[in-house]
Amino acid sequence: MGVFSFLKDVGEKLFGANEAKAATADELQKELAKHQLSADGLNLTVDGDKVTVSGQAASTEQAEKIVLALGNTLGVSQVDNQLNVAQPAPEATMYTVQKGDTLWKIAETNYGKANGAKYTVIFEANKPMLSHPDKIYPGQVLRIPAL
Repeated sequence: MGVFSFLKDVGEKLFGANEAKAATADELQKELAKHQLSADGLNLTVDGDKVTVSGQAASTEQAEKIVLALGNTLGVSQVDNQLNVAQPAPEATMYTVQKGDTLWKIAETNYGKANGAKYTVIFEANKPMLSHPDKIYPGQVLRIPAL
């Protein structure tokens, strides 16, 4: 799936992380477990602000959520996704939240005017990392699935 870029000075603050470097692989594993995200043979390596993830994910959606959960943490600027996928599907578009964005506005931008109500699709696609549709922040990267 490739290398994904993130803003390393925003995101979930994990123990041992700072703006210069990501948390340890163990702390990142705990973050994935908190969101109930896993893959067979999951392996994480951390090199400064870059995280490499490998293993066998059940689906493309699961692989994308793993990448987002890792990347949306303080100190991570890149996630090198080397996950294999058991059930491949079309990849979602990734969107970086801008100041003033709402899920409604993001839905209209990605799905067209008059489709703001489709924000629920985006919210559901980013669970469990999102706990409420109003709790997004600038710099956060979201999955935008095709309709």
